[in-house]
Amino acid sequence: MAISVEEVRYIARLARLEFSEEEERMLAEQMGEVLDYVAKLNELDTRDVPPMSHVLDLYNVFREDVVEQRISHEDALRNAPDADSDYFRVPKVIE
Repeated sequence: MAISVEEVRYIARLARLEFSEEEERMLAEQMGEVLDYVAKLNELDTRDVPPMSHVLDLYNVFREDVVEQRISHEDALRNAPDADSDYFRVPKVIE
């Protein structure tokens, strides 16, 4: 499917891009090649292909979610530069 240089200019203007005349001609050719490829893909018979959200079988690769105590609350507060009771004290960031 051929794309004209005028169509490239229109798309470039929508995207607020500027190209030289040589770049516009090159983009018209490349965009035409992409559209030709998409047209070939549209010709494929996919009636027997089940729909899927991903081409690869995905599975959970993460470890099992198990709650573990890594550091005690007291140790965390003891290591803090400034703590107040059960909380970390941090500088005010919102006026």
